[in-house]
Amino acid sequence: MDIIKKLEWRYAVKKFNADKMLTEDKLDKLKQAFNLTATSYGLQPIKLLVVQNKELQKELVKFSYGQKQVAQASHVFVICIEKQIDQKFIHDYFARVQQIRNTSDEILDPFKGALVESFSKKEREEVRVWATNQAYLALGTLLTVCALEEIDACPMEGFQPTSYDELLGLDKLRLTSVLVLPVGYRATDDMFATLKKVRRDLDESIIHIP
Repeated sequence: MDIIKKLEWRYAVKKFNADKMLTEDKLDKLKQAFNLTATSYGLQPIKLLVVQNKELQKELVKFSYGQKQVAQASHVFVICIEKQIDQKFIHDYFARVQQIRNTSDEILDPFKGALVESFSKKEREEVRVWATNQAYLALGTLLTVCALEEIDACPMEGFQPTSYDELLGLDKLRLTSVLVLPVGYRATDDMFATLKKVRRDLDESIIHIP
């Protein structure tokens, strides 16, 4: 597998084949990739909402500035962040660490205490921005895995989070949407599929310090 060729193949799809769906195997790989993505401290303040409902997808188009990919895609991934990162959230994380790794309290307690103290001093907006940054890490992971699996995708910041949250019932889950990723397979008549990538030359985008 040539990963560079796979990344060159990838583009932000403008038109999906609405009749071609992801298999359960492909979908499972993407869900696992999301769960395995790196996050700061390993806290995972993010969740993935998977929408596979054509009527609902059509409704979401009006909250996506008319981007029809949301309706056409096999599935729509909505990357969400936790609304509340509090002491309980951090304690729950360390409980998982202890359960999975059997790490002693003597080792975990200092780190747990430091994280609780650090987050208790952060403003709500600071925590929201931090959590949103983790969502972008997950988006990068998903886009890369999509390329490797030859699954098409279109990352979107252009949508109305408040309307998405209301329609999808995210408030009840104490979540808010921050990114949207329709996934599926490109339409054969999407002209953007054959356009050459526009990127800086490597010597413009990479700086070496000897």
